[in-house]
Amino acid sequence: MHTFQPYPADMLEVNPFTKIGKEWMLITAGTKEKANTMTASWGGLGVLWGKNVAYVFVRDSRYTKEFIDANDTFSLTFFEGQMSALKYLGTVSGRDEDKIAGARFNVNYSDDTPFIDEGNLVFICKKLSATRMTADQFIDPKLADAFYKDGDMHTMYVGEITQILAR
Repeated sequence: MHTFQPYPADMLEVNPFTKIGKEWMLITAGTKEKANTMTASWGGLGVLWGKNVAYVFVRDSRYTKEFIDANDTFSLTFFEGQMSALKYLGTVSGRDEDKIAGARFNVNYSDDTPFIDEGNLVFICKKLSATRMTADQFIDPKLADAFYKDGDMHTMYVGEITQILAR
């Protein structure tokens, strides 16, 4: 396992458009007995309710959603490179196989929150809210038509970033 050190939030210099939208991240949740991860390219970072937060979107059909719903925390792991592994983790379900092992990744923990050890930047997040999106919430109905024709909606999770780890 790699050694991660706490990293102060006020020193963080991350372009979220690149880090999330182009380089992607893994959302991981679970326990020391069982965890799952998924690739994500939607989300953001900011300040909400007086807290540093991350917000992520997870479809109803994703196995990782069950782990996020069942636990108080989740993690976001960022990488340099590893796109083939991230693509694999985004297309294979943890219901069907141990996809973390299949990607040749390992699970590490900050207290009881799992994260992917091969990353170089990790946000540990405490869930603050979960809002399930519905088609009638869209001001522009073309968005619902374009992204949710099959009804597989997202839940938006807002998590307080309680710890940043770097290696």
